[in-house]
This record gives sequence, C-alpha cells and structure tokens, in this order.
Amino acid sequence: MIEAITLIVRSEDEHDENVLKSKAAEALAKKNIRVRTEDIRLAVVKRSIDARHGRIRICLVCKAYIGETPDERSASSLPVWKFADGSKRVVIVGSGPAGLFGALRLLEDGITPIIVERGEKTDDRKKTIAKIGTQGSVDGDSNYCFGEGGAGAFSDGKLYTRSTKRGNVGRILSVFKFFGASESILTDAHPHIGTDKLPKIVKAVREKIISLGGEFHCCTKCVDFLTETEGGKKRITGIAVQDTKTGERHTIEADAVLLASGHSANDIYELVAQYAQEALEAKTFAAGVRVEHPRELIDAIQFHGKDFHSAEYRLTTQVSGRGVYSFCMCPGGFVVPSATSDDEIVVNGMSTSARNSKWSNAAIVVETRPEDIPEEFIKKAGTCPALAGLYWRAHLEREAKLHGEGQAAPAQRMEDFLSHRKSDTLPPTSFTPGVVSSRLDEWLPPHIEARLEKAFADFNKTMRGFISPDALLVAVETRTSTPVRILRDKETGECVSIARLYPAGEGSGYSGGIVSSAMDGERAAAIIAQRLSAHIV
Repeated sequence: MIEAITLIVRSEDEHDENVLKSKAAEALAKKNIRVRTEDIRLAVVKRSIDARHGRIRICLVCKAYIGETPDERSASSLPVWKFADGSKRVVIVGSGPAGLFGALRLLEDGITPIIVERGEKTDDRKKTIAKIGTQGSVDGDSNYCFGEGGAGAFSDGKLYTRSTKRGNVGRILSVFKFFGASESILTDAHPHIGTDKLPKIVKAVREKIISLGGEFHCCTKCVDFLTETEGGKKRITGIAVQDTKTGERHTIEADAVLLASGHSANDIYELVAQYAQEALEAKTFAAGVRVEHPRELIDAIQFHGKDFHSAEYRLTTQVSGRGVYSFCMCPGGFVVPSATSDDEIVVNGMSTSARNSKWSNAAIVVETRPEDIPEEFIKKAGTCPALAGLYWRAHLEREAKLHGEGQAAPAQRMEDFLSHRKSDTLPPTSFTPGVVSSRLDEWLPPHIEARLEKAFADFNKTMRGFISPDALLVAVETRTSTPVRILRDKETGECVSIARLYPAGEGSGYSGGIVSSAMDGERAAAIIAQRLSAHIV
C-alpha cells in the first residue's frame, strides 16, 4: 500500500527517522489509516524550505510505503542507449545541455551523433578561463560561454525549471544522477549540481557518447552550412568547420543538423541570416547588472538571523510596463567574467555544490522588448531587423569595457547608484579580474537605469536590508537569454526556411536554463530519429 503525504518538520529533525515516521503515522491517521511506525517506509519525492514567520521548517512530500519496499524511482526513468553503426549521421553544433542530451537521445535509436564544439574540453577550458582573471585575456572560442558543456558547465548548475510540459523533467534529472550528480537533485525543490561537479559530469557524458560510436570534436567551429535546393526550398546537407587552433577547414556531411550553439554565438545568427533572414525573429530578453552582497547579510535576511545555510531569494516587480527581476541567484557563490571577446565585459554568477563562499549574488535585470532597441541598431541590422537586439547587446558589453580596465568590471555601490554619485571605495568582491569604480547610473541605458533604481526600492521592502552599504553592482549582465529566435516549423521542428536544420536549446530562442534546454535537445533529436526512420528527413 502506498500513500502520498506531506511532512512539516524542524530543520534539526529532518534526518531523524523516528521523528519522520511518527509524523508520517500522524498524517496517515488523518486519512483514517492506522499503522505502526515500524511498518512505514518513506521515500521523499520533493523537499523545500519554508522560512516564513520567523521560523525555519522543512517541507517533505513523501510516498509512504506500508508493508512494502520503496521502488527505485531513478532507474526506471533512465533511457536505453544503443551502439551507433554510422549508417545514419547527425551533426550537432554545440555541446551544451541541448547538444549533449540531443546526442544521447539519438543514441537511443542507434543514430551516430557528431558533436562539433568550438571551445576546449573541460580540463583545458579550466586553464583558459583562469587566464581571464590572472591575465585579463579572453579566448573568443573557449571561455565561460563556449567549450565542452556550454555555458552551463561552469555555473551553479541550477536544474529548476517551470517548463514541466516540454518534456520529462524526472528523466533529465535521472540522467544527470547517472553521470555523477547527487541524488538530492531528484527531490530538492530547487536542485543544483555546482560548478565543481559539473565538468566531471559533462566529461562522463562525452565518454559515454564516444563509447557508443558517437563523435566529439572540440576546438571545431561551424563556419558555414552546406546546402542544396530541392522543390524551391533550401536543405542542409552538412556543415563546414574550422579548427580553432590550426585554422584548417573541412566539411562534414550528415542526414540532419541539430543547431545547439547557445545564446552567445552571434556568428551563428549571422550565418543563418545569410541563408534565410526570414527565419530570424526579434524576441524579448533582459539586461542589467549583477548584484553582490555578503552572504551573511542575505542569510540573515532570509532566515531571520538564524544560522542555517546559504539562502536563496527570488525578486520581481513591474516598473513602467517592464518586468524587473532577479535571475540566476547564486547563494554562497561568485561573480564570474563571461565575455566572449576581448573588447567586451560581461558578468554572470556561479556557485560550487557547497555554496559556501563569503558572497551571494544575483542578476537583477530589466525586460527589454524589440521596441526598446535604439533606432541606430535597427539601422545597423539593415535588411535583417531581427539582429538589432544582438547588435545593441554587443554595444552595451563594449560600453562596459570602456568603463572597466582589462577584464576588471565597472562597479558601483548600490547606495551610490541610488544617490547618483561615484563610489569612493568598493567593498571586497568575488569577481577575480577585479572591479573599477564607475558611475553606472550615468552610462547604463536610461530605460534600464531608471527601472533598476525603482526596483531596488521595491526589493528593499520585500527584503529589508537589500539596500545596504556593502551591496555592490557589477556591470554588465546581458546573457540571460538571446535577443533572437530561430523560427521552427511547429510540426517538423525544422528551421522554417532550411530543411533538415533543427534549432534547439537557448540559442534557438525557445528554451532557457539547463533542464529546459536538455529537454528541447531531446525533443529535436526525437523528431530527427522519427523522420530518419520514416525516410522523410
């Protein structure tokens, strides 16, 4: 017999089996089910924290097994992969979650995935990324955004998503656990893996793909499409690639191309525009700053002064018809440099699995719609207006570079930002390239600056102490999502103007975050597999 129950316990009792079983017996009694505590077995389905009303409680949604043994939830969700014999080949551009999970999905049908990734493998990528902080140099092809595992490989590894109708979230989490993630991701309300564990998981996925006959080519950038015209419509037959170390070029032919290049690959959008401008559409995105506080302050606000662990927050408000909200909150984390070229400064956040640094940070960003883009960037986009947001984003990142030094980012105390004055001193920060005092209130676009100012006041009402002397704004945060969508046919999943080209993941403009991108990559791969088996691709 199995019953679903919810247990509310004190944090110190969460792992006390006797307390949990006693609570479970009480919950079952309310359902008129009388049972001895020793006959109860519990399996936690979801875990969350309730810190309201000045107290900390753990909410556990459980399955109560009475006279039975808990089932193995994760094993049943795992897919079965087959060895690929090379008779059917699909090129995957990009090795982020959409690309990796797309490759794994193809292997369920024995189809050979050929992953091309412009950046380095994780071990080499770590060394290249370290140079951003130590030398202020950015490798345009291997950085926090590009490389094996994509932008998510060196991030907090957040696995929470609201996109539960796009695919099987439990299946994605089970695959991550299979490749090395903690079992807690299967039950936590806001699961995360941590930047210290993600690279090992990505490496394990790559090794699995190769062991099953797949191919993985790092330092290999897609520079062109191979196309032919059939029935008046373009059809992709493969791609041209360039070795980012040697400059050598060659072509790879395939039955289909899964385009999972991520939200920062500006050159891929321009490449699509060369072949089919009508396949691109401007979309809403967000831009703003990364806000960093001492972790102790955020913990004290959220947990009412009690010593618990690194606290999260989620903030949102509406200012002058635009949403302003927190994004990618990293408790006990670090602000990291996410530029993809030397002439820009971009910031992001990450945490290790322990989330135990001295700081906590989050992006605070302003909704930016296509109509908010200045006219000069619309003109620059010429005959492809969908690219205007991309050019405006690049301009803002170059503006941040002008107000920084090397990769040291422009920064301002929040109190000084609100008082419209330069910060004479800046507090300690986790941002390894360093920070430079700058009047963000003067050079950030007016529609962003004014809304941030109002939003901070609103957030301080929700979290008393959010505006504080040690709250630091670091600029600029622009890579929350892409300003461009690559339009897909609703039925076939193909690019609307290029047959056999399947855009997926964050770069497609249809997903955001690790889990939703993984599901989107699986969806695209499933369509490809189905069409290949029916000989209609």
